[in-house]
Amino acid sequence: MRQNPSFTLTDPAELKRLVRENPWGTLISSTSEGMVASHYPLVLDETREELTIVSHVGRPDEVVHGLGSSEVLLIVQGPHGYISPGWYDAKPAVPTWNFVVAHLYGVPEVLSDQENYRVLGDLVEVFERVLPEPRLMEGTPANAEYAQRISSGTVGFRFTPTRVVAKSKLSQNRSEETVDRIVAELEGTGPYAQPALAAEMRRAHERLREARRARDV
Repeated sequence: MRQNPSFTLTDPAELKRLVRENPWGTLISSTSEGMVASHYPLVLDETREELTIVSHVGRPDEVVHGLGSSEVLLIVQGPHGYISPGWYDAKPAVPTWNFVVAHLYGVPEVLSDQENYRVLGDLVEVFERVLPEPRLMEGTPANAEYAQRISSGTVGFRFTPTRVVAKSKLSQNRSEETVDRIVAELEGTGPYAQPALAAEMRRAHERLREARRARDV
């Protein structure tokens, strides 16, 4: 992924937030049979200080990817959307696409069956706990028996990347007035409205404005 200093994302806390708020990843491997890709939910390992992700694959994806024996690329994609040049000013301009994404490289650690089962339970809890009546993996004896039976069809992994290439392209190279117009369009009702991207831009640019105000003091 081509990098630009204005858009490079390196803050560990922001990378964790990206994963926490966008818990769906693309796992890519280069194998003797060619490139392969799979898609799975992700959760942060909150017990680790460093960026660490836990998840699972369905059999036989652990064989297809050579999980645990070679480097993989895990892509986590945040909010993204089309940005029209009509949202800028009268000067000549071209369209662009704003986005947040992280490319995480490393060799996953394959979990034991026992730890995989625990991670599966954690994954279910993360997504179920916001519901009025959560259906947890071991919420009832019947659920627990069923979960224990089907968990054998999955292989868990823990992934601490050894290399991270991440980008937060949110119009950081535009004036405050232009940014405000872009955000207003993204929050509107037009064909390219994207509230999640607007919220990401507001957050990023408020941090930039605070930094500028601190420098001016």
